[in-house]
Amino acid sequence: MEQKNPDHRQNGLVKTVIVGVVAGLIGGGASYVALDQLNNANQNNNAQVSISSGSVKTSKNSAKTSGAMTPAYNSVKGAVVSVINMKRQSAGSNSLFDIFGEGNDQKKDKGKLRTYSEGSGVIYTKTGNKGYIVTNNHVVAGSDKVQVMLSNGKTVNASIVGTDATTDLAVLAIDGNYVTQTAEFGDSKSLQAGQPVVAVGSPLGSEYASTVTQGIISAPARNITTASANQQTVIQTDAAINPGNSGGALVNSAGQVVGINSMKLSQSSDGTSVEGMGFAIPSNEVVTIVNQLVKKGKIVRPQLGVKVVALNGIPASYRKRLNIKSNLKNGIYIASVTKNAAADKAGLKTGDVIIKVDNKSVTDVASLHSILYNHKVGDDVTLTINRGGKERDVHVKLGEN
Repeated sequence: MEQKNPDHRQNGLVKTVIVGVVAGLIGGGASYVALDQLNNANQNNNAQVSISSGSVKTSKNSAKTSGAMTPAYNSVKGAVVSVINMKRQSAGSNSLFDIFGEGNDQKKDKGKLRTYSEGSGVIYTKTGNKGYIVTNNHVVAGSDKVQVMLSNGKTVNASIVGTDATTDLAVLAIDGNYVTQTAEFGDSKSLQAGQPVVAVGSPLGSEYASTVTQGIISAPARNITTASANQQTVIQTDAAINPGNSGGALVNSAGQVVGINSMKLSQSSDGTSVEGMGFAIPSNEVVTIVNQLVKKGKIVRPQLGVKVVALNGIPASYRKRLNIKSNLKNGIYIASVTKNAAADKAGLKTGDVIIKVDNKSVTDVASLHSILYNHKVGDDVTLTINRGGKERDVHVKLGEN
């Protein structure tokens, strides 16, 4: 399964490739001749066919908005921004200029900041003289400078408040005077399959800022393994999510942000092309992470020291491939235990199924994380596990990530 983070590379080489693809679609330079010929043919046809003027009129009763989700879009459009990742030029950059032997200009530009990639972000609050923006960690990773293009087209400098690679979230800050609208987070736990949503962001970068696409919630809690081998519970949607949409808003019909768009599935493990499979980080998890990032600048997590997978929704064929012997439908299956980690010291084993944490039921990885992250490193927690069909309580002293 190949997942792609929808960021947007904007160095010279990629720009040329993008232009080349577009040109290929319309037939390159020859297409202009064909279009001219078609135009002339249309003009000749128009000369031969007489149409009485005024025979067709536009209705004066046209609806001002034709979509039920338009008010939802209007609730967030001023809060969704383009995030620009800038990096310093190096003399060894492999650009088109170097390829064609025109490297002198590149050497002169050494050390200058250039746009490396673009993504999206959401202004979610204004506190004092600062406006805070949530985006994806991969959108700003490796940047030498970050800028934000607001919905009105103005570009301003932004500072990185904190980042978290595990959840792929980051928080930026801008001058509060530039904030004209903030977005409200909704409850991602209340989402249902089939519910309409819109994705708002900057596909292919700031040139297409404030683009909105509509779809539905395909699955409110889908368990996936990310490219970095982290297991996450995410929202699956068929709203179009493209490179540059990373960090943008997934919005419900009430105009609330229920997810931060993060990645898409473009190809299955056997190479089959896939369409309409985008994923967003649930808003409830986003709120927990951004609050900690603003407070501490980083996330210090208590951890069990296990690799897990949620049983809910795993077909029988996959259970066999994963060597899952439990017949339970719900719970968190422990696929492996890290040696000398908290879980290992407490006696947890591969094949155990976590049913409850501190007497709270857990059915997906996100709910397990949510409970654990409300604890501190060194706290004692009680796990109710199922081992070989029998339940037992195990006391674990949480370690540090």
